[in-house]
Amino acid sequence: MALKIYNTLSRTKEVFQPLEAGKVRMYVCGPTVYADAHLGHAMSALVFDIARRYLEYKGYHVRYVMNFTDVDDKIINKANELGLDPFGLAQRYIDGYKRNLEALNIKPATVNPRATEDMPEIIHMIQQLIDINSAYVVNGDVYYSVSTDEDYGKLSGRSLETMNAGSRIQVDERKEHPMDFALWKSAKPGEPAWESPWGLGRPGWHIECSAMNMVHLGEQIDIHGGGNDLIFPHHENEIAQTESITGKPFARYWMHNGMMGLKDDKMSKSADNMITIDQFLSEHPGDVMRLWVLNGSYRSPLTYNQEVIAQTTQAYKRLLSAKKEALPGAQGLPESDQNQLEEAVESARQAFIAAMDDDFNTALAMASIHELVKIINQARADGATAVQLEKAQTVFNELTGTLGLVLQEESPAGSSADAFIDLLVRLRQELRAEKNWSMSDKIRDELKDLGVIMEDSKDSTTWSWES
Repeated sequence: MALKIYNTLSRTKEVFQPLEAGKVRMYVCGPTVYADAHLGHAMSALVFDIARRYLEYKGYHVRYVMNFTDVDDKIINKANELGLDPFGLAQRYIDGYKRNLEALNIKPATVNPRATEDMPEIIHMIQQLIDINSAYVVNGDVYYSVSTDEDYGKLSGRSLETMNAGSRIQVDERKEHPMDFALWKSAKPGEPAWESPWGLGRPGWHIECSAMNMVHLGEQIDIHGGGNDLIFPHHENEIAQTESITGKPFARYWMHNGMMGLKDDKMSKSADNMITIDQFLSEHPGDVMRLWVLNGSYRSPLTYNQEVIAQTTQAYKRLLSAKKEALPGAQGLPESDQNQLEEAVESARQAFIAAMDDDFNTALAMASIHELVKIINQARADGATAVQLEKAQTVFNELTGTLGLVLQEESPAGSSADAFIDLLVRLRQELRAEKNWSMSDKIRDELKDLGVIMEDSKDSTTWSWES
């Protein structure tokens, strides 16, 4: 089965065919760095990390670019409020976000461009738009002329007439059309500014991404990603700018993730209802956040509540159970059962691939992994040896690793008590052999109160720390 991706531009699932065989050029819009990153940022970063990992699993070499918007009105205003240098403030939040990405096991981008580092290319691109009459200069400001683009609105499915009628934007009388947008903003007192042919100023948001795409990936890319709140105007404007210059389709596939919600609201800094990534990770492993995203559709909204997180934590613990070793003294499965085990494992692998090939259907892919967990745990309980479990656990690690799950069980502080717990488990086994059920149950229950979970099989008992 070929990989299919839902393309926002065509509003259909399309068979993935990269511009160059075996290679993928992928650009994802990163954060504007003026505050600590929240769970909405984590969701988007995880969605595209998972897509990237699966493309690599399929054998593609992925050049993955995620930018940082490090010059923006919000950054400047925040820096002025705090009496700080805006570039230093942006760097602080970039450093914090990179730590968050590492804690969530998100692979580093091939490159993280910044607007401030690609300023000559941004200015050059604006000049190109002026030269072909797609942009015009007004008193040191430069605007893109939407009327020069016959296809403007094709990504969002809006017409210029509809946009104009429904616009809440305060009309700037200097614009030729109310929907024209800024490519270059003339300098205001106290703001960062760069020299340009139109005077001191700084770029508009949209042209930054177009220029960074051009610099780091070329005139055309395979996948452009971001939150669905970026479809209009940001990604619409990127298309207009870039295609006006190149005359070529900009991105072949436009992928957009749904928004993160808190109760009934979108989670955002402006709404002041965000939960930061740091806050979440102080209470939960990074795998719980990733698993939460994996359990849904990347194109759908994701709502935060404690009940969902508790359910996800339990699912995380079930996944950990598949990594346990064979039971002590395991006698091994008969050949017929071993053959059935191998067939079931391969079936789970194929189900995983089929799910991911269908527009990265991670919820269905996780269902195949949970089925694999049941298969492994049943085989262990039936007496499978370590050798017999090896292939199944290797496939389990392969599939969960493809999704970026780490699944490392951490022992609590003071785990030097393990030897004493082993002793109590052996004592309990002797009590069970003597059919002293009351004492064996007492040991089990009191150890559970201390965070130790026991699993009994016909011939032996294993234990683990509660996650």
